[in-house]
Amino acid sequence: MKRLLLIGVSLVTLAFAASVAILVWGGLHDHIGDADVALVLGNTVNPDGTPSDRLKARLDTAITFFEAGRYKLVIVSGGTGREGVPEGTAMGRYLSQHGIPDQAIIVDNQGTDSYESARNTAAILKQRHLKSVFVISQYFHIPRSRLALEKFGITPIYNAHPSYFEIRDVYSILREVPANAKYLLKRPEIEKSAPSSL
Repeated sequence: MKRLLLIGVSLVTLAFAASVAILVWGGLHDHIGDADVALVLGNTVNPDGTPSDRLKARLDTAITFFEAGRYKLVIVSGGTGREGVPEGTAMGRYLSQHGIPDQAIIVDNQGTDSYESARNTAAILKQRHLKSVFVISQYFHIPRSRLALEKFGITPIYNAHPSYFEIRDVYSILREVPANAKYLLKRPEIEKSAPSSL
């Protein structure tokens, strides 16, 4: 019995390790292409309303590819954390302050998680008769972000990650494995219209 238990634990551990390796490998390999819109996923906003360093890195990456002509519109999507500042609003303001035209910025403050951001993005694309998305987030978050967009039939999907790494990535990577499994089982709800706050 102990032998079977040991084998079972070993197999589960190997499967988890393989999942981590696949997730990190996939997230670190950017898939660059020309898209209709970029989707920058939200993260922590400082109490003063400025993006955290992690979020700023995502936005700077979005600016780089916008200036390179990879897309003409940028969706900034996030919710409102304990700091009380809507992530989408803070992100849009940062882009505007760094040279992105206001008319090129679409603010979504209803993207409370990656799945909601994907659903809202799908609604925006449908409303504007657009198709492709260039998603930008941390490398470990890219696979789940792509999966969420795929659930709503979005294609093609391109992606890039900022060159920003920190110790907390270890925790984030471990959390992404079950989160990805959960998203695999999700069935998308039909979105009738774009969020009213956009």
